[in-house]
Amino acid sequence: MPSTTTFPARGPLIVAEISGNHNGSLPRALDIVRAIADTGAHAVKIQTYTADTITLDVDSPAFRISGGHELWASRRLYELYEEAHTPWAWHEPIFSLANDLGMMAFSTPFDETAVDFLETFDVPLYKIASLEIVDLPLIKQTAQTGKPVIISVGTGSIAEVAEAVAAARDGGCTDLTLLACTSSYPAQPDDANLLRMPAMAEMFGVKVGLSDHTMGLGVSVAAAALGATVIEKHVTLSRADGGVDSAFSLEPAELAQLVEACDAAVRALGSASAWATSAENESLRLRPSLYVSEDVTAGEVASPANVRSVRPGGGLPPKEIDRVFGQTFTADAPKGTPVSWDLF
Repeated sequence: MPSTTTFPARGPLIVAEISGNHNGSLPRALDIVRAIADTGAHAVKIQTYTADTITLDVDSPAFRISGGHELWASRRLYELYEEAHTPWAWHEPIFSLANDLGMMAFSTPFDETAVDFLETFDVPLYKIASLEIVDLPLIKQTAQTGKPVIISVGTGSIAEVAEAVAAARDGGCTDLTLLACTSSYPAQPDDANLLRMPAMAEMFGVKVGLSDHTMGLGVSVAAAALGATVIEKHVTLSRADGGVDSAFSLEPAELAQLVEACDAAVRALGSASAWATSAENESLRLRPSLYVSEDVTAGEVASPANVRSVRPGGGLPPKEIDRVFGQTFTADAPKGTPVSWDLF
């Protein structure tokens, strides 16, 4: 599998996360990959863990989701991860199909065995999940692969983000991206705090982006306008199909809209030095100017009765109207004649 990393020439890399939306079916997972390819998204991402590598098969309060959780209240971690994980035997067909369809394919490892497994595919980059921001040995190990590393900073304090950056650089990472992220499912726009992005870019000298768990497109489009180089969204075939991640996942049509909207946001930034442009030529031609508003004959005096500021252009600018009033016409001028000093 090739390890080349191809980012779009303009705008953010749009990463579609399948996560648990395969609902336990490889054919469904492959259908999601095909649907993603049709949207114009650039990359497919999965997660590499098993219930046994990410947690322990223990039933105690510490090993359960809190009772008030919106999606997974009181569920045992082991059972949740058993349902949501992507079997390791599925990685090859998912990666191969994504590559065949012209997309990048990579994963989030959750322990050292996952990194070793993913290296057998020569994946082009790695993503560290928000909760693993404190797993500095894991971050260092992914960095030692020599691949670009993306780290979500959800749940992290500034000090913890700094430690994660240091671990990545200690492992030799020279291509690091930090993603603003709110590790809440689903997340609310009020909690996005996208201004962390330029702050992280300045503090750590890294590329920045967004891992977005909000519903809709607005937060991601705003991130694109703030300079995100990566935007990650969970994707499912249909939220109505259910599944552990479906409630905060985009459907393919929405992902296609996101790709288009992020591209438009980046193009819209343009240049601070650009004012009137060639795109406005017709509007420029139609700006108001001074015209003879009623037929006049030589000897008449210009006044509000026979000179007005109207669209289009061609006459003197409207700011000259007070100087024009009181002037004497030296020749006949029919209604619709642009006013110039030659008329007086």
